[in-house]
Amino acid sequence: MLLQRVSYRPTRLLPGGGVDRGESPARGAARELEEELGVTETVTRGLAVDWVSPTGRTTPPAMKFPGELLHVFDGGVWDDDQIAAIRPAPGEIDDIEFVEPADLPALMAHDDARRALSALRARINGAGPVFLEDGLPIAPTVLDRVGVLRTARARHHFPFHPNPVPAGLTVRQSWVWAFASDGRVLVLLEPDTGAACLPGGTPEPQDGGDPAATVVREAREEAAAELAVARYLGYLSAPDEPCARARYAAALTRIGPAPVDPANGRTYVRILATPEQVLEFFDWGPSAAAEQLRAVHQARALLGIPEAAHQPVTELTDPASW
Repeated sequence: MLLQRVSYRPTRLLPGGGVDRGESPARGAARELEEELGVTETVTRGLAVDWVSPTGRTTPPAMKFPGELLHVFDGGVWDDDQIAAIRPAPGEIDDIEFVEPADLPALMAHDDARRALSALRARINGAGPVFLEDGLPIAPTVLDRVGVLRTARARHHFPFHPNPVPAGLTVRQSWVWAFASDGRVLVLLEPDTGAACLPGGTPEPQDGGDPAATVVREAREEAAAELAVARYLGYLSAPDEPCARARYAAALTRIGPAPVDPANGRTYVRILATPEQVLEFFDWGPSAAAEQLRAVHQARALLGIPEAAHQPVTELTDPASW
């Protein structure tokens, strides 16, 4: 996420600022982008509207701060050319940096970090702009409740290979894109950290050397999820690690009451998310993520499962069958 360093504050800021008289918030955000960074963008998608109370921001009493409304917009995903074209305004913006969302509380003022993380969760959830009070949503979603993005995502920029694992290369991990009948995928959220994972894990002796058996067993142990036959997608490789991380796709047939994972003692929060939403929970790198997503949708079609409609994530709390 892009942050700005400015000389007049010790903490980082999002691009933006106050609106001019008679100016709409969206036009104001676009104008500030151009003035501060030299970037011309049309701002069309709102993420959050935050009511900042008189006690919600630390200000000198002499300011008699009355409270204010702050609008947060989605600036989109910028490619390398757009980033290279950034020209910070001399004398106003010292520098810019892209940071992991989990680092926002350490770099921004507390209220700014709360607002930015709430806006990011709203962006993933995709239900439209959320209303905040002092940076916190008035109607928290499961992503807010669990605190998604408060823990740094593991950086796994590993190449994805849509072909069989080479002979002699050990499969160290095996994970599955488990599809419900509406095209959404099962994701597990750690309740104590907010970190996300797909069902799967490390092969064990009872799997008989079959990575597909690993994902079936792990989905059952971690999420009480039953899978139909798993379809192989490909594997990930790390340059400094002679092993493979296998990826599969399968149709969900049933999910039971949330179990305690015997491997770590956690009871995961289980959600359904579109494949595109799933990518937001991880840091896989743009190229490998796009290639894996392409393979996932090809497997989904072969499984006879429709493409998921754009919708908010759903928490799975009760048993269900597909």
